[in-house]
Amino acid sequence: MSEQFKRRKRKNTVNRALLAVLSFVIVLVVAAGSIFVIENFVYDDKNYSSSGSDTQSGIVSVPSEPDKPEPITKVSTATIAATGDLLMHEPIITHSKFDEGYNFDLIYTYLKDYASKVDYSVANLETTLRGIEDGYEYSGYPQFNCPDEIVDATKNAGFDMLLTANNHSYDTRYKGMIRTLEVIDEKGLDRLGIIKEETEKKYTVKDINGIKIGMICYTYETDTDPDEIALNGIALNEDAEKRVNAFSYGELDTFYETIEGQFKAMKEDGAEALVLFIHWGDEYQTKQNKKQSAIAQKLCDLGVDVIVGGHPHVVQPIDLLTSESDPNHKTVCLYSMGNAVSNQRRERMNLKTGHTEDGVLFQFTFAKYSDGTVVLENADILPTWVNMFTSKATGKKVYQIIPLDTEKTDWKEAFDLTDNSEAKAKESLERTQKIVGDGLKKVQDYLRSDENAYPKPETLEPTDSSDVSSETVSE
Repeated sequence: MSEQFKRRKRKNTVNRALLAVLSFVIVLVVAAGSIFVIENFVYDDKNYSSSGSDTQSGIVSVPSEPDKPEPITKVSTATIAATGDLLMHEPIITHSKFDEGYNFDLIYTYLKDYASKVDYSVANLETTLRGIEDGYEYSGYPQFNCPDEIVDATKNAGFDMLLTANNHSYDTRYKGMIRTLEVIDEKGLDRLGIIKEETEKKYTVKDINGIKIGMICYTYETDTDPDEIALNGIALNEDAEKRVNAFSYGELDTFYETIEGQFKAMKEDGAEALVLFIHWGDEYQTKQNKKQSAIAQKLCDLGVDVIVGGHPHVVQPIDLLTSESDPNHKTVCLYSMGNAVSNQRRERMNLKTGHTEDGVLFQFTFAKYSDGTVVLENADILPTWVNMFTSKATGKKVYQIIPLDTEKTDWKEAFDLTDNSEAKAKESLERTQKIVGDGLKKVQDYLRSDENAYPKPETLEPTDSSDVSSETVSE
């Protein structure tokens, strides 16, 4: 064997040895990798897989935590305030006339701060604005006709809408009814209850702070002739019949069918909450009658959220109703707001109790959440009283709505009252609290309860308090 061959043989032997060692190392590496994968194998009751691994490549990824749902937050609120009848008796008109013309601003001197601070304020205009043409004069009861300046004063006080459907809407006939609407439009206030053109909708869907609130206004008919519609005993002509939202106590099924369709239409127009203003009940009765209760329950069943009543000229109770068709639906119903302003003084009335001097500013608040849900979250009543006195400066009588705000410690100073008028204001507060107190507590207890809370407390996952923003609704 040659020396060259021996060297080649030794070289091959060394190469084979190195190859064997290298192969052994590779086996160890592969085995180690396999052990790593096996140790990270996760059992799942549906399949077997490596925890986030690619079984073809052997690459292993760490699983990410699922995204937590965004917390439901309150995104907006809308507070509506409503007051009762602007019952424009002749003495109020007469004593509001000055050299420069009519001015009714003094009526709202102290109510203005309350009506203007909410998002949307409503009052019932219980008069017509026919003007003094065609033989008509300004007048009070029984056929009301007031100067246009009452609208200016109401707007100046912060009100946004006037209700026009009531038993005195047709006192100055069709022309007076239509001119009333024209004046309201010209002066820039919203109106509800009567339409000017047949093409108008008989309701409104108002966007208040991003919350769409459907509102509608109705009045009762004088049921004297089944073949005609009458208000205050005056038969409406054919054009007026088409324009006034009116219902008959004798044909309530027709009313329910009609208003159910209107509720549906409002929702189709985007309404997220429903409010009904309604002129009904018996005058001077401090408790609702059976028909009012029955109508309110049916309207609750049809899905209305808030019912605001007027016409009795005295305050009536507030109540929380539960739908008989959907136990989860509730309706807040104030049966009567009483008078906002009038000349119905106890010394002039057969009713000597003073209730006709009393009224309320009824406030209720809707809240909207980030998931689109809208709920009624609050309701409150500010009692009011009409103070009537003679101005030393002008010698004229002044009619002023006094907000009986219990947070003010000195009404005499705040509202410029005499000792006698302060005593009467306190009596008024007691009268109204006696009527609405229990019902208001019932309403507020529910609205503040877990039952009405949104989102429901039991649906919220426990969260560390440091992770909850001030805007998260989790109570």
